Amino acid sequence: MKVLLDNRGTRLFIILGGFFVANALVAEFIGVKIFQLEDTMNWDTFHWSILGIEGTLQFSAGVLLWPIVFIMTDLINEYYGQRGVRLLSYTAAGLIGYAFIMIYLAIQLAPADWWVGINEENGVPNMNAAFANVYGQSNWIIVGSLVAFLIGQVVDAWVFHRVRRWLGEKQIWVRATLSTIVSQFIDSFIVLYIAFVLGPQQWPLDRFFAIGTVNYSYKVLMAILLIPVLYLVHYFIDRYLGVKLSARLRREAVFGQA
Repeated sequence: MKVLLDNRGTRLFIILGGFFVANALVAEFIGVKIFQLEDTMNWDTFHWSILGIEGTLQFSAGVLLWPIVFIMTDLINEYYGQRGVRLLSYTAAGLIGYAFIMIYLAIQLAPADWWVGINEENGVPNMNAAFANVYGQSNWIIVGSLVAFLIGQVVDAWVFHRVRRWLGEKQIWVRATLSTIVSQFIDSFIVLYIAFVLGPQQWPLDRFFAIGTVNYSYKVLMAILLIPVLYLVHYFIDRYLGVKLSARLRREAVFGQA
């Protein structure tokens, strides 16, 4: 065990994997909150109109963390290849599903009488109802987000790997950005289709395409803005691993051999 944990490549995989899973898990649960971007940033309200559907920049709070997941995906793909991304994606999806089951069971527990009204003075007359509403997300949203997450991650890893073989080791930003552009197009529309078109809200297709386009545009913009962060983290990882180990891991990620 000591030999395994002393290996810097192993330690890096554990750190990146832990951060990846933690961000994916937290993003699922804070995603129940919808925020107004313009008010948050103190900007003038931006009104968009697509296919006759109008709206403003309102997003799930999960968008705060998904860009970090994009970076983690690209870094894991860079050093551990498609197998590394698939392993952590399946692990994250399994843990997200497990967490939702545990929360469902927690919601079924009978609340203590004193706890129900403990925050009434703070504007929460029923803590049990608040807990159930915040954490008890729709089954359609849960299924949609998990399916979209898994498909998006697998596609991201595949595109990243193909572009890398095509262009070689240089131009990290190209493979990172292209993989995100393709995978998040799929992710953005799958989650909305399952959760809100097939689900009980029965969104019309024009609303589905309009909101999906806005969400997707935001993700692409963030992927581009975070390119400097990707290079910065990549630089520190290379320094941590050392030239030889870094080169070996990246070579194995592409060809699966030392």
